Amino acid sequence: MTATTEAAPRRRLSLHTLGPVLALIALVILGASLNSNFLGAANVTNVLARSAFIGIIAVGMTFVITGGGIDLSVGSMAAFVAGVMILAMNALIPSLGIGVPLIAAGMAVALLAGLAAGLLNGVLIAKVGIEPFIVTLGAMGIYRSLTTWLADGGTLSLDFAARSFYRPVYYDGILGVAWPIIVFALVAILGEIAMRKTPFGRHCAALGANEQVAKYSAVKVDRVRMATYVLLGGLVGLATIMYVPRLGSASGSTGVLWELEAIAAVIIGGTVLKGGFGRVWGTVVGVLILSLIDNILNLASIVSPYLNGTIQGVIVILAVVLQRQGKSAE
Repeated sequence: MTATTEAAPRRRLSLHTLGPVLALIALVILGASLNSNFLGAANVTNVLARSAFIGIIAVGMTFVITGGGIDLSVGSMAAFVAGVMILAMNALIPSLGIGVPLIAAGMAVALLAGLAAGLLNGVLIAKVGIEPFIVTLGAMGIYRSLTTWLADGGTLSLDFAARSFYRPVYYDGILGVAWPIIVFALVAILGEIAMRKTPFGRHCAALGANEQVAKYSAVKVDRVRMATYVLLGGLVGLATIMYVPRLGSASGSTGVLWELEAIAAVIIGGTVLKGGFGRVWGTVVGVLILSLIDNILNLASIVSPYLNGTIQGVIVILAVVLQRQGKSAE
């Protein structure tokens, strides 16, 4: 009887862990069967490179959600950071010229803007005590409108010569692997190590599981919560650095639904929506699942690609339902 009782939790844990991986494998098989170009090097590279933006942001979102928070502003924050970055680079061209110093300055501006935006969210949530949903919902509208205002209702475009010099950051790489893919992989590896092997990761889980118990366990709750939002803001800045050379522009529509995709990837990957448990490698699998769904819709023409948002929303709801059923079964 005891053996049976002990075996059941291990079986449930195994299914819960392997579920996203099995779904990813099933999508690869489906895509390959529907289109012969699906597993081609060009398509695989395109899927991975385009998923890198959401993936980098989703790694940061994993820490926020694990800590019991949420951030609805990352898409509009990315648009705002991209706009500020482009304006700064255009303004610095007369003094720095077209070259590495200009690109480095633009990257620094993007990182600082992302960190500042994340810090502002963190202060309002951790220090002022406003609910994360309210803060980030308000920030979503603020950043989106500021970007539209900066662009005067149109599009902010990077100087053509600067864009041409900057393009290799997205289109080039090492041994055929594009830079966005490499950066995403490094962020994911470091994120997984931080979540599993560092006090910060353990403190995020403790905070999300029970804030009062975390306080009694000497966890600096406000500092940890604020750090999760600063980390996410910094990763939004990093994702923007990789995104701007792709199109060389930003507008009020940049980053639309990125927050949905990032949150969806985190939940699909097995991170508990209410906090207390998170896994970065699962988030990476979730990002790839969403990217493959979008790619299959475009290649196979089974369903209109305009319904991609609908499919993502359904997947998020189902993932949360499955999480609750698994918790009830325990």
